[in-house]
Amino acid sequence: MKNLVFILVVISIVSSLIVGCAPAATPAPTAVPTATPIPPTLTPVPPVGAFESKMYRNLFEEYLGKSDEEIQAKTVAAWEQLFYGSDDFERVYYPVGEDMAYIQDIGNGDVRSEGMSYGMMIAVQLDKKEEFDRIWKWTKTYMYQDDGPYQGYFAWHCTPEGEQLDANPASDGEEWFVMALLFASARWGDGEGIFDYRARAQEILDVMLHKEDTRSDLATNMFDLEHKQIVFVPRLGPVSSFTDPSYHLPAYYELWARWAERDNEFWAEAAQVSREHFRNAAHPQTGLMPDYANFDGTPYGSDDHKDFRFDAWRTLSNVAVDYAWFAADPWQVEQSNRVLKFLASQGMDSYPNQYALDGTPLSADHSTGLVSMAAVAALAADREIGEPFVQALWSTQVPSGKWRYYDGMLYMLGMLHVSGNFKIYTPN
Repeated sequence: MKNLVFILVVISIVSSLIVGCAPAATPAPTAVPTATPIPPTLTPVPPVGAFESKMYRNLFEEYLGKSDEEIQAKTVAAWEQLFYGSDDFERVYYPVGEDMAYIQDIGNGDVRSEGMSYGMMIAVQLDKKEEFDRIWKWTKTYMYQDDGPYQGYFAWHCTPEGEQLDANPASDGEEWFVMALLFASARWGDGEGIFDYRARAQEILDVMLHKEDTRSDLATNMFDLEHKQIVFVPRLGPVSSFTDPSYHLPAYYELWARWAERDNEFWAEAAQVSREHFRNAAHPQTGLMPDYANFDGTPYGSDDHKDFRFDAWRTLSNVAVDYAWFAADPWQVEQSNRVLKFLASQGMDSYPNQYALDGTPLSADHSTGLVSMAAVAALAADREIGEPFVQALWSTQVPSGKWRYYDGMLYMLGMLHVSGNFKIYTPN
């Protein structure tokens, strides 16, 4: 009985202190309503994201009860297989000489700026400086345009021997190069020449917004300055008149708004515009977005890319990472719940990897890349909806075989995000 009285007194004192600490401008309520507890299966909306809190959720531990040792072992195994596994069946990372390496798209037999930038991001997140520098040097040696109409951009794909197959860039490569270089600068410090990471990142940012200042007769800015959106390809003509929703990275733009040497207001506006673009591009029932979209969010064109296909897998992650890092748009929780509910309705172990936006299946294949991006979406979804997708990623094998490149890169990025090991490294 004495213990009960003591507990009641402590509760009374703590309650008084909480009321006393309330802001002066807030009027005291005339009555204190009974609080309705949040159901344990729901994810409460965080007041701030990881950028401010420095807290990164580990859903493998939080939802599945996995230990740090189990998670570390799984991550290391994925790294070892995709970067140092067998040449013919497992790896996508191939060293060249003493100081270069490339990430190969095995199925298509080429090297893409997308994969090189993903490889650099994975390396900086795992503190693998040697691999990061090797990939970056190959990229600068063979993909970077030193002159010509695309000067300052990177050719979007090359042969493994370094011959450029197309001179024009794919816009997402540049975006990921910038972010990986800025994180490298913050984590390891800057070196000289191409390894002055921060300076090289700023150069790419400048050309992305100011390419047209050079009066190129072929290339455009990588962002449409009127719509403040990333273009599909920065080349004069139709390809720069629309966008790719999976290229929209508002979480990265938020960081550039804080860290870039100039154009900070533009980057802040671009982050808000991209959040609005997601709302416009997502189907109201399924949450699916198209591969290509007009700037107003409507599907672009009449070919396959008007549908939810391979590019669009990444929109699940882009929405959720923005929410996890900045918690700027509560709609992102609704969206993540919506798209995961739709996929679950198609069969957790078998949902196809391509759809018309209304949910009509367009394939019968179930892909590790989409499984990985769906697990990242759980960072912004309610637990009861997201947990099965976290379990699915944990249970999925590291990709191997002919199509291991895209699935493998998304698998690695997904593992890092869901385990809380994909972090923001802030410059001093």
